[in-house]
Amino acid sequence: MNGEAVIVCENLRHVYPNGVQSLQGINLSIYRGDYLAMVGQNGSGKTTLAKHFNGLLKPASGSVRVLGESTVDVRMSTISSKVGYVFQNPDDMLFCSSVEEEIGFGLRMKGAPAHEIRARVDDVIQELHLEDLRGEHPFALSLGDRQRVAVGCVLCVDPKIFVFDEPTTGQDYVGARRIMELIDHLHATGKTVVIITHDVPTVAEHARRVVVLNAGQIVLEGTPAQVFSLTDQLRSLSLKSPQVTLLAQRLGCPTGTILNVPQMVNWLQASFLHTPQDGTS
Repeated sequence: MNGEAVIVCENLRHVYPNGVQSLQGINLSIYRGDYLAMVGQNGSGKTTLAKHFNGLLKPASGSVRVLGESTVDVRMSTISSKVGYVFQNPDDMLFCSSVEEEIGFGLRMKGAPAHEIRARVDDVIQELHLEDLRGEHPFALSLGDRQRVAVGCVLCVDPKIFVFDEPTTGQDYVGARRIMELIDHLHATGKTVVIITHDVPTVAEHARRVVVLNAGQIVLEGTPAQVFSLTDQLRSLSLKSPQVTLLAQRLGCPTGTILNVPQMVNWLQASFLHTPQDGTS
């Protein structure tokens, strides 16, 4: 992908205090306007890598630069205003006494005027369908609603880069669709988006680029069509291509071209329900 690199990892290594080496020489560039999905089994290093993007973790060796600045040299609070991170567990983010107060916290810390905070909080609450919950204590809500509040906390600050760790956690089908539609909208407005997820169909439908991690290393990288066409390699990593992609391959479709149901329907209609131009059947 061409363009300005907004996050650059060079030979990034990370070692936890217990001696476990979680990242082993990661080289990765994320570009302005990117829509990147990071996938891999538990323990592959996805979340550890993502936490380096906003300074939550610092490199043991190598470097991470965000918008041209090393994360070692910049305060985490400065980086987090540019890189919004939504945790997999929303309870790691929430501590205020109401949804409204929670969503506006980041802007209050930045010293934004009260009228600006109110207007922005109102917009975010409406966008996330939280109108009936604005006065509720966050920990009185369901997991899915707490996750939407966590998204709202980051959305309200309006960073340039968004990182979502398992963004559909706790959501039912409708809630998951709304969250992914919101993320799609953020990307469409020019935001850089990174998602960490086990949900392969979500990656295939929404992401523009995929990296696969295994044992702290990037082992595959490319577009969803390129990565999910590598069924044997994914299987060796205990991952699967989307079911619709596997079905299309069994039916003889060119490898990697089918990633979602609408594409499958179009291909089936073109391949098996074609009506000859002369009108004969």
